[in-house]
Amino acid sequence: MGSIDIKKPQTVSTATTVAFGLIGGWLTARETGIRPLGGVVLGAAGLWAGRSWLAKTDPITTTALSAIYLGAFGASHPLAKKIGAWPAVLAVTGAAAGAAYSLSDIR
Repeated sequence: MGSIDIKKPQTVSTATTVAFGLIGGWLTARETGIRPLGGVVLGAAGLWAGRSWLAKTDPITTTALSAIYLGAFGASHPLAKKIGAWPAVLAVTGAAAGAAYSLSDIR
C-alpha cells in the first residue's frame, strides 16, 4: 500500500498558502453559502502555513504572521463594506501574503 508523502515545512510557499486560505475560504463560503465551510479552508491553510513559519523562523515571527493572517480575515469584513468584497479580499490577501513572503519564505 502506498504512503502519503507530506511536503517538508521548509519547502512550503507560505505566501501561496496564505493567499489560498484567504481567497479560497472566502470563495468557498460565498459559493456554497456555508460560512463554516469557508472557515475550514481558512483554518486548514492557516495551520499549514503556521507549521512552515515555525520551521522556517522562530516562535515570535510565527505568532506575528499568525496574527497578520487572522487580522487580515477580520479586517476584510469592515473593509468590504467600504470598497466591496473582492477588492477587500484581494487587499488583505496581498498584505498578508506579502508579510509571509518577506518574513518567512525568502529565508
